[in-house]
Amino acid sequence: MHQFEKLKIWQKSMDIAEKIYRISAELPNDERYNLISQIKRCAVSIPSNIAEGSGRNSKKEFVQFLGIANGSSFELITQLMLLKRLNIIQEEKIQQLIDDLVEICNMNFALQRRLSQSTAQS
Repeated sequence: MHQFEKLKIWQKSMDIAEKIYRISAELPNDERYNLISQIKRCAVSIPSNIAEGSGRNSKKEFVQFLGIANGSSFELITQLMLLKRLNIIQEEKIQQLIDDLVEICNMNFALQRRLSQSTAQS
């Protein structure tokens, strides 16, 4: 359906996933199998679901996968807020990631709306 690599939302979510992997290296080892694993899975889920949805057979299915990606975005925001509350990592690093994730969520909602409108018009 789409060339997902060209979608700005996919590109930005890949940037976030990369940043999450880099920040994860700074987290305490005792979180390796808990929070580190969870935030990595969420971060990878966002661009993965965008890519998978773009390859589906219909715009309706694409919208569904965008919804899953958005859920992962909100989950990741929550986990980053927890890192901030626990003072595990510098607030500046976390806040920039949260801001980037909010931007991705806004892009996601706009894309879902556009796809849903074009589906309704078809």
